[in-house]
Amino acid sequence: MKPCPKCNRDVPPTEDSCPHCGIVFAKYYKYHGSSSSQGTDRPQVVIHIEPPADTIFGNDIYADNDAIFVGRCVLLPGFLIWSWLLITPGLASNAVGESFLHLINLPFHEAGHVIFRPFGQFITSLGGTLGQILMPTICMLTLLLKTRDPFGAGLCLWWVGENFLDIAPYINDARAGQLPLLGGNFGHSAPYGFHDWEYLLTESGLLAQDHTLAKLAQLLGAMLMIISLIGCGYVLIKQRQKLTGSKAD
Repeated sequence: MKPCPKCNRDVPPTEDSCPHCGIVFAKYYKYHGSSSSQGTDRPQVVIHIEPPADTIFGNDIYADNDAIFVGRCVLLPGFLIWSWLLITPGLASNAVGESFLHLINLPFHEAGHVIFRPFGQFITSLGGTLGQILMPTICMLTLLLKTRDPFGAGLCLWWVGENFLDIAPYINDARAGQLPLLGGNFGHSAPYGFHDWEYLLTESGLLAQDHTLAKLAQLLGAMLMIISLIGCGYVLIKQRQKLTGSKAD
């Protein structure tokens, strides 16, 4: 038996036409080529589809790198201790403001004022806080979605949380105006609008809620830092499983 080139049903090899669909084989092959030549006359297109990663965390560009794994194992405990030192002293201590990270966050804060200046005075004042939060967020998304480094992205999320801790004392100081501001001014003596959160909360009618909002910022920052470190720990577990499995193979 041979298959009909049109309906693909079995036909006795002695037949000149297909009893099922009625085509005459000689005429069909004249215009379409014989079944033996179709494989060479028509190029075959092979489409290779990469299997998707199980999760974004499972698509780690450094998953097979032993040295990177060791470096990550050293970094994670350090960030755990650092988080403890920044979170546990509480809002009143302004531990983050005394950290060198405050000096790293400050340029992004000031740049935010400049970037958001075209949107009016209120958004300009808010732009300092937005600049602090947007920079580590952009770094996090770049590492997670483009570079495919979920551990690095997790540390950037930690940085986002640390910025909320950095902002919290500033919000808390809206009425008191006791924190030193850039240029040596203080909130209680500086012109109105110089202290970002005094201006923002006054204009929005929330000045009396400054302590509550500061506590919420502190809590959110602490939660983000803890979540980020848990995520980094998960990445290390998956990386160790992959390294162990590849060595066993």
